[in-house]
Amino acid sequence: MTYVSAEQALSCIQSGMRVFLHGSAATPIHLIKHLIAQKEKYKNVELVSISQKGVDLNDHSLKGHFYINSLFVSEANRESVNSGMGDYVPVFLSEIPLLFKRNFLPLDVAIIHVSPPDKHGYCSLGTSVDVARAAVQCSKYVIAQVNPKMPRTHGDAFVPFSRFDAAVWVEDELPEVSYANGKDAIHEKIGKEVASLVEDGATLQLGIGTIPDSVLRNLGHLKNLGLHTEMCSDGVIPLIKNGIINNSAKRKMNGYSVTSFLMGTRALYDFVDDNPGVKVLDVSYVNDPRIICLNNKVTAINSAVEIDITGQVCSDSIGTYQYSGIGGQMDFIRGAALSDGGKPIIALPSVTHKGESRIVSFLKQGAGVVTTRGHIHWVVTEYGKVNLFGMNMEQRAKALIKIAHPMHRENLEKEWVKRFA
Repeated sequence: MTYVSAEQALSCIQSGMRVFLHGSAATPIHLIKHLIAQKEKYKNVELVSISQKGVDLNDHSLKGHFYINSLFVSEANRESVNSGMGDYVPVFLSEIPLLFKRNFLPLDVAIIHVSPPDKHGYCSLGTSVDVARAAVQCSKYVIAQVNPKMPRTHGDAFVPFSRFDAAVWVEDELPEVSYANGKDAIHEKIGKEVASLVEDGATLQLGIGTIPDSVLRNLGHLKNLGLHTEMCSDGVIPLIKNGIINNSAKRKMNGYSVTSFLMGTRALYDFVDDNPGVKVLDVSYVNDPRIICLNNKVTAINSAVEIDITGQVCSDSIGTYQYSGIGGQMDFIRGAALSDGGKPIIALPSVTHKGESRIVSFLKQGAGVVTTRGHIHWVVTEYGKVNLFGMNMEQRAKALIKIAHPMHRENLEKEWVKRFA
């Protein structure tokens, strides 16, 4: 197969088709922008994806031409999902491949972003294997954006060049995110509180953002840590290089750092390029609670929008406004809870940027519960940490009020009196 232009590659797409878009740092920006530029050719093309970077699917001029059916909402499609131009599918990240494989969402076309073929004719899905592997397996047509700046990652990433129905050569930089840039005193305090719960030999899962990055900066005194996480960013690099993360205590994939996708800076992409010590695997494996719990001391660190005083955690919406998605939080909360010595952790600042309490008497009307009060264990803010496991409703409320922001504790105590006294 020879390389063709973007217009030629996209010519197989017709109105009414369902098209998968590769995500995160592997977002095929060049092809998506060409697809959008040709919008007048299409009617009701359904675009399915998880997080996107470097593209804008919120433009109201896309309405009628494209329908944004998001599996995890991000800045790239947040307005379209909340404005009638699209919608959101609530689903565990671990089960998204089943949507494709069992034809709940049969795919006509997959647009992916890969490394150039090696001497054996295999390209790599690079920074994002996650749900993309299943999409490639299940789509009728596969269009590849081939980029020498995409790292060649190991694991489940390899796809034969012969699988592609069309390939477009680009030499573009990948989207980058530095979570270290967002650090502040509050996130540093939370990071230290969470880090105090991590033990030698623990297997780490970290969500996205500045809190997980802060946690990683506070683990330098530990030894024999493992990494089995749905995503990772630059913060893991020094820990792996210094041998703190060596994966020697893991029972699954012993000796290897395991992730499903990577999102960070060029330093991370260069670190994982052709690195046999890092396995980028299908999310149906990485996020399977039955696999996760086989490792000892799984310490799962995730965040939330708000949590009520009984332990219900909202992580994907602000009231009815869909902000993100279920993602892998529950996959790892449950997997960690079932792990020998595991610690499921929800870490969040005590207040929003507007000063509103994140620990609330009741979740906002329409808010989605991602982690239930039956699954919650550790909750951490900059004011401390509590383990709600085994506590009744009244005890939970008292414990959570103690780690709420001081300016909100009086109101929360009044609500506690109304409910429990």
